Amino acid sequence: MRTARRPAADFYRAEAYDPEQSIGYLMRRVLSGFAQQIEMELEPSGLTSAQWLPLFRLSRGDAGTAAEMARVCQLDAGATTRLLDRLEDKGLVLRERSDEDRRVVNLSLTREGRQAAKVVPEVLSRVHNGALAGFTPEEWETLKSLLRRMRANLDTMNAAEVSDAN
Repeated sequence: MRTARRPAADFYRAEAYDPEQSIGYLMRRVLSGFAQQIEMELEPSGLTSAQWLPLFRLSRGDAGTAAEMARVCQLDAGATTRLLDRLEDKGLVLRERSDEDRRVVNLSLTREGRQAAKVVPEVLSRVHNGALAGFTPEEWETLKSLLRRMRANLDTMNAAEVSDAN
């Protein structure tokens, strides 16, 4: 079944396209700013911007295996393995092969990992609130709504592309 596609907007024109005014560019700059600020604030804990997400996801129970971690962090298997190597070397994560299926690698936080993960939501809340300085609660809700809508539009476009390819 084909997913219904909304008509595309007509905001951008090829002949006048300015990349620095594109929403993709602006969002990338915002994400880059978040990553830099989060990494700076997590520096005392020894976590990098790449390491806090899997640690936090594991602490929330969002992933319990290496394969689940790759999926929730949107990483390939090789990148996940290297990341888990670093977290294990830091004494934050334990990896154990499943007794039922040797292909499955179960993950758990060490005591130090649980302590490190506790810092993450504090830092994320502080950085996000700083980025939203001057926004009203209504503007904050509108921003989230608009971003969810853009995400849904992109998901629909991607699903249609996959469907067309098959």
